[in-house]
Amino acid sequence: MTARRRTHPARGLTELEQIRGTYGPGAAARKRALVAALGRARLTNAAQIRRLHESLVFLCAYPDDGAIRHDCETVLAQFAARPDVRRFRSALVDSGIAGTDIHYRFFWFTAQWLLRRWPAHLAVDWPEFSNRAELGNLWRILLPASESAALDDIERSPRAWLDTFRGQDETDAAFLIRRFSALPADAFTVEHLYERLDPPLVLRGGPAPSAGAPALPSRSTGRAPGLPVVYRTRPFERTRPDLRRALRIPLAGAREVPEREAQALIDLARAAMITRSRDLDSFEHGDPRDVRLIDCGGGLQFACIGLIPERRALLDGIYGYLTLQSGVPTGYVLASALFQSAFVAYNVFETFRGAEAAAVYARVLAMLHAQFGATAFAIDPYQLGHDNAEGQKSGAWWFYYKLGFRPVDPVVQARARQELARLRADPRHRSTRATLQALAAAPLFLHAGRERRDVMGRLSLGHASLHISAALAARAGGDREAAIETALQDATRLLGTRAPRRSDAARRLAWERWAPLVLVLPGVRRWPGSDLQDLARVIDAKGGRRESEFVLAFDRHARLRRAVATLAHTSPPTA
Repeated sequence: MTARRRTHPARGLTELEQIRGTYGPGAAARKRALVAALGRARLTNAAQIRRLHESLVFLCAYPDDGAIRHDCETVLAQFAARPDVRRFRSALVDSGIAGTDIHYRFFWFTAQWLLRRWPAHLAVDWPEFSNRAELGNLWRILLPASESAALDDIERSPRAWLDTFRGQDETDAAFLIRRFSALPADAFTVEHLYERLDPPLVLRGGPAPSAGAPALPSRSTGRAPGLPVVYRTRPFERTRPDLRRALRIPLAGAREVPEREAQALIDLARAAMITRSRDLDSFEHGDPRDVRLIDCGGGLQFACIGLIPERRALLDGIYGYLTLQSGVPTGYVLASALFQSAFVAYNVFETFRGAEAAAVYARVLAMLHAQFGATAFAIDPYQLGHDNAEGQKSGAWWFYYKLGFRPVDPVVQARARQELARLRADPRHRSTRATLQALAAAPLFLHAGRERRDVMGRLSLGHASLHISAALAARAGGDREAAIETALQDATRLLGTRAPRRSDAARRLAWERWAPLVLVLPGVRRWPGSDLQDLARVIDAKGGRRESEFVLAFDRHARLRRAVATLAHTSPPTA
């Protein structure tokens, strides 16, 4: 009988990290042997546990075959119960590994979502609660009036008061979130009050609270069920893609997602952010009526998630995209689209940054081209590394520059020429943090066709909003509600239509927001009737099921595009 080859855990970890991105004859068998050995091993520190976890998750996203995927999933499913994970649990905080705690100042709606699912696992992170004194100013609106007399006569710390008020079987975080939920105010006001308080929370790791309850968020097991798993047989593509040519490569397909599946994808996107101590409005306010799965081939898919109507911007259409590789979340994209252009924020989760970041980015732009007709793309300064240490460390500015993006800001152009000259003189030169900060001070742009000024990143949509403010102030001063009501009447009369009924809440909201804009559009009263009718359809689309339909309708309306661009390029009259 042949003796089984023994592998020391430390050496096995190093070897698995070295070969996990290697594909070909013998690679899968060796990976399986290492996974099996490391699955049984007891690791000696938290760093080793993290390293094993990341390799297993990577191989779930990019498996050689079904056997290696199954083996990795099996080990990950048992991760929370591993003795070494329990032993080093405190050192694995915020890792997103199953069974460990997550600390974060969750956005208001994310805090509510967590409360609905795992109330017993939420707690206030008191050592990090710098605004705790503000609780004393909020008790009178958070509590019934019959409880307020004690606040005048008795001195207690904010934590002691919260422990006094909460139920015996209720965590401090659960009580606090429930009291904010009970406030007699609209969602925007409650959100503002809660996020001004900014309480840091802890989501305690552990098993699901009861049979049938959803598993706690973790990077170990977070998957999109039912998506195809594609096995990898060749090395990763390391060449730099031609982004303009990539726009012409068709997608593999796109499909509408039924609401139940859509909600599961939104929940997966939320969990993917939570387990990385992040939050994203587009996932927090995702609309299950506006979710699609976009297939780019090779196991790469994007869960495209639109915003609920009340959270949509006045003009640009905003979508969040969860990047999925064989069902494993590997990153996310945020896109703001209008004028056949898009502001794009692209993030690859750290585990997967050694794979095909540039190739995936090419598919992102192809997706936005297919969805919005975008032929121009802009990268926000923060995404490039401005006031963003992570972006500077990853060399984000140079990543996009090498892909063909260019600055239009003359100061940044001059700084880029200086840095390129240094690189030509010394190929070993590396840009300093200060240089990267300066380079990232303005957006970068890529144009598939001719260069245009009417693109996201160069248009100041805020100027259009200021024109609206000036018009509303002239109508009724501080009584904005009256000003909007009369603007709605005038705008619908001009467009030859009627305002939607209040029962049609999404379309009514779109009309209330757009009516003042309609009235300040340059020359709108001289537009032909067909253009006015088309404008009414654009507004209806803003309150429709899919905001992408609004973007396409807006961009087809040539007069509307020119009018909004004029507002965006000009300052409004002062009062």
